[in-house]
Amino acid sequence: MTAAAQPQPSGTRASQAAPRLDIDALIGDRAIGIIVCCGSGGVGKTTTAAALGLRAAEQGRRVVVLTIDPARRLAQSLGLTELDNTPRPVQGIDTSAGGSLDAMMLDMKRTFDEVVLAHAEPGKAQQILANPFYQAVSSSFAGTQEYMAMEKLGQLKQSADRWDLIIVDTPPSRSALDFLDAPNRLGSFLDGRFIRLLTAPAKASGRAGLKVFGIGIQMVSGVMTKILGGQMLHDVQTFVAALDTMFGGFRERADKTYRLLSEDETAFLVVASPERDALREASYFVDRLEADGMPLSGLVVNRIGRVVAPGLSPSRALAMAESLDDGTGPRSATNAAGVLRLHATLVRQAERQRELAERFSRGHPEIPVAYVPALSQDVHDLESLREVGDALAE
Repeated sequence: MTAAAQPQPSGTRASQAAPRLDIDALIGDRAIGIIVCCGSGGVGKTTTAAALGLRAAEQGRRVVVLTIDPARRLAQSLGLTELDNTPRPVQGIDTSAGGSLDAMMLDMKRTFDEVVLAHAEPGKAQQILANPFYQAVSSSFAGTQEYMAMEKLGQLKQSADRWDLIIVDTPPSRSALDFLDAPNRLGSFLDGRFIRLLTAPAKASGRAGLKVFGIGIQMVSGVMTKILGGQMLHDVQTFVAALDTMFGGFRERADKTYRLLSEDETAFLVVASPERDALREASYFVDRLEADGMPLSGLVVNRIGRVVAPGLSPSRALAMAESLDDGTGPRSATNAAGVLRLHATLVRQAERQRELAERFSRGHPEIPVAYVPALSQDVHDLESLREVGDALAE
């Protein structure tokens, strides 16, 4: 199908038609190993990731869907009772083409624990895991979730014998792209200069040492203020001493995964709904990805209004409703008038959504777009995910 044949919201002029986002070509391209779905909250991003995963699996890809969003919608739609840090197979999919589908939800602390166990000496690993400072950092330190998302993505990528496509469902809002900054953000916490800052009190004495420590502790999450004076200092020093040999590996692995995201085997999809705020956020995502040199494949616009009778204009429908609903006709005429008024409302809504989508494309004419019409019910099972997948590929 050519770009001119891209399914558009009703009434779109051919001169404004955005390039078509060919979803089947994207998921069928064996050179693509990672698809990252990003977008603001409430736009159907999690559903899009799940639908892509299901469609790719039923076309022969071995897929794992990783959600960083703590919402449970992905598990529900895939028929799973729960999602955790371990990939779980999705049952009920068509495996005749040789594909498979697993899903998981990032557990920040468990991933950090796994990194410690994998890269620290056995004795030091247990010392780190039991350290109160580590427990606070691994659970709530700013940037840890994004960094651990990079760690988990790197781990999954190393399992190429099990999966050949990883689909990442990022958190809602602009923080969805914070994991791109993870190497620098957490690296600044774990690099040698910060280690020296934390260990300085052990080498200093009196008020001077406490002053140096005061500078360093400002960089630590507020949760650490609950740990008192000398005990806190002891925990920090013990943590740093035990983890010292692992610091270089943290930064190296994150940098490696970041480079992977910028290569041609990765595809970013921006997901939006046909609303002003959501499309404004989509523009932010597009600009950020382009500024970082990330491979952007296209935009998915979810929940475009359906028009059952596109040839019946709102004004004509309202005129017909007035002629039917004069208070003298049968009840069936009154009902028909109500249907006509509803049609007029839906058409006007679809026209507004169409104009907003067209405005985005005028600002980003090179971005391929896929439009997904609004479904009659919420997505809650594999069959409705297949319906979304079919719409994505039209």
